[in-house]
Amino acid sequence: MFKKFVSANKKALQKFKQNSWGVFSLVFIVILSIIALFAYVIAPDNTVNANNGDIAISTQKPGFTVKTINIPLENKKISLVDYFTGKQIKEEFIPILNYRFKGDTLYYQEFSVDASTAQTKYLLTDVFPTQNSSEIEQQFIKTKKYWLGTDTQGRDYLSRLIVGARVSLAIGFVAVFISLIIGISLGALAGYYGGTIDAFILWLINVIWSIPTLLLVIAITLALGKGFWQVFIAVGLTMWVEVARVVRGQVLSVKQMQYVTAARALGFSDSRIIFKHIIPNIMAPVIVISAANFASAILVESGLSFLGLGAQVPVPSWGGMIKEHYNYIILGKPHLALIPGLAMSLVVVSFMMIGNALRDALDVKN
Repeated sequence: MFKKFVSANKKALQKFKQNSWGVFSLVFIVILSIIALFAYVIAPDNTVNANNGDIAISTQKPGFTVKTINIPLENKKISLVDYFTGKQIKEEFIPILNYRFKGDTLYYQEFSVDASTAQTKYLLTDVFPTQNSSEIEQQFIKTKKYWLGTDTQGRDYLSRLIVGARVSLAIGFVAVFISLIIGISLGALAGYYGGTIDAFILWLINVIWSIPTLLLVIAITLALGKGFWQVFIAVGLTMWVEVARVVRGQVLSVKQMQYVTAARALGFSDSRIIFKHIIPNIMAPVIVISAANFASAILVESGLSFLGLGAQVPVPSWGGMIKEHYNYIILGKPHLALIPGLAMSLVVVSFMMIGNALRDALDVKN
């Protein structure tokens, strides 16, 4: 009886499926990625950066509800792109305690934690498209619920958390992509050609390796300037070293194999041999490193945001949210800092679990 042939990739997939923690972590990351992609469709506050808030309702507890008067602003058309980038603020909302109509005037009490200090103000009904009090009450006076409460600026915390997931996942994807391009290219050149090229690239690797990662990222960030994309580039430029070292070692062990010798005998160019024959056969350890680098990139970005060098206000990021609210841990509202910290921990642990599962699945000795 002949045994059915099973490809190496299929074997690896079967091994990965047997690792319940790895599968669970992968499902979690996929779901989180979908949530991040459609953040402005899912988030209660779908304005750009979920930045629509009122200081009067700042730092409210989860489950907080309040009545609001929504005054329409300039009517802007909504395009398909807005569902992915956020909508412009179309209405100004005023949190209130109560209200009443008298003629063409709407009197209301502004929201205040202490109702006795609430100020009574008024609006003329001509600020609404209709002057009918019942229609105004039905269309423009609503009850808003904040499932995770509000932040220091009175913004919906759940919306900021969901939109902030974009930054954490995007930094992982972009930084790992940059590190793979640089690391694979330099590592392959060093391992394949050896000699002076190998010595120079090894020297460069050792120099970059000797500088603390966070310090190097801070230096690059200061050189490129503060901003969203600058952080992506800075983190990516510091994560290629480990990839390059692994690729170099793998190329050194593979370039003497028979299929590489055969490719040379057939007259194939060095670039074709490296990128068509060698690189595809050494990707297993690189994939494992990439999963770990995802987690590292998220932590580095969070550290930069905490130091004020990451994504800048009003762009939400989990590290920035911790920075804004860490003082509230001792002020009776620890959830403002703990929730983004917990979310970040879950993502990092998930990527590490995926990395461990891939390591076991791609190990030819098992």
